[in-house]
Amino acid sequence: MKKRLSPQTLRAFKMSLPIFVELLLQLLVGNVDQIMLSHVAQSSVAAVGNGNQVMTVVIIVLDAMSAATTILMTQYIGAKEENQCGRVCAASFVIVGAFSLAAGVFLLCWPGALFSLLRTPEEAFYEAVLYTRVVGGAVIIQGFYFVFCAALRSFSLLREVMLSAVVMNVVNICGNAVLINGLFGAPRLGVLGAAISPDLSKILGLCLVMWVFHKRCGIRLKWSLLRPFPADMVKKLLSVSTPAGVESLSYNVSQIFILRFINLMGTTVIATKVYASIFANVAYVYTIAIAQATQILIGYLLGAERRDEVDPRVWSTTRIALFAGELLTLLIFLFADPLYSIFTPDPAIHALGKQILLVEFFLEIGRAVNIVMVRSLTAAGDVWYPVIVGFFSMWLVAVLGGWLLGDVADFGLVGIWVAMACDECFRAVLFVFRFRHGDWRKKRLIDAPVS
Repeated sequence: MKKRLSPQTLRAFKMSLPIFVELLLQLLVGNVDQIMLSHVAQSSVAAVGNGNQVMTVVIIVLDAMSAATTILMTQYIGAKEENQCGRVCAASFVIVGAFSLAAGVFLLCWPGALFSLLRTPEEAFYEAVLYTRVVGGAVIIQGFYFVFCAALRSFSLLREVMLSAVVMNVVNICGNAVLINGLFGAPRLGVLGAAISPDLSKILGLCLVMWVFHKRCGIRLKWSLLRPFPADMVKKLLSVSTPAGVESLSYNVSQIFILRFINLMGTTVIATKVYASIFANVAYVYTIAIAQATQILIGYLLGAERRDEVDPRVWSTTRIALFAGELLTLLIFLFADPLYSIFTPDPAIHALGKQILLVEFFLEIGRAVNIVMVRSLTAAGDVWYPVIVGFFSMWLVAVLGGWLLGDVADFGLVGIWVAMACDECFRAVLFVFRFRHGDWRKKRLIDAPVS
């Protein structure tokens, strides 16, 4: 007889679908810029690629903060203490507002220092600075958008978040088409247009999720939630978001150092890296979706003290993530030439890109396990282990190994990708052992519900 899927697995799958669509569309918001600019100049693609790499560092910290918000809110909901959710939201807005404001001022005023450090090619330097100033200066909008989305996910309002992403993506694509290419009498702005359009779409997205939040969540954000200042809730949020942010920040800063090596290899290699990264993002975007759905379910289970149900949920998600990641990588590899042709007809980029995709099969095995395990361990309160493992592996295996294989051994971009695959697989093994050991069972983020 065929084995039936458990109700929890079916629920995780159903929850993952709108998250998957949302993440895929968010991915397009950034990468549509590069698709359209690829028909203008490869230096513009390199500029936006460098700009997005810097922006990713900021956004990943905001994402860690919003993940902490979702984790705490789902546990309070699971414990039947929904009255605490307003305080969680208020504390989250304070932290995100302070960080994103500081980051926005820095990116608006001093982006050139970052691109000098990255050794961004001269032909892409000015446009990278311009793009980062326009997009980075408005990062507070994205920060607040993330917090509202985190709250909506906590209440399982996943379809509403997805629909806001659909609207944002449509606006961004239309705005790019008009502003980059100068359609309908608009000025042809190129990279500047590619920066303005995402900002406009994020403003609209923020308005949409704010409206849904006030209509559907039953939480009223009032100044009284900050009086007295919710220091205890800020502490809880930081206890989750700080290590998660450090781990993510370490990963993305390590990627910036790797980009520094790649920037010395020429514009063609940089463009190949940008395109290969887009395809890699597509390959693991469903893994993030199913991991996020599982993180929400783990929050409910832990809040209700149903810890024995966490193990089967995590292992089931890991199997699904591995299957989805490898299947998507296979499809991308089989259709590599037409996919790369979306960006460029350059045969050198096509050939190098296909070599990268071969390495991706191994890299995605490790990445799938890492994404699920890190989110699961974080949801359970075991937050520092991923930071320690990640820091040493990312820098010693990915960065140092990338330099040795890519530069010293002269394997170029392929060597760098091999080093990144080794890093992902090494961390995956350690995380599996950690989860099996069960230390996460001793952690608590909120007090146990009163019987």
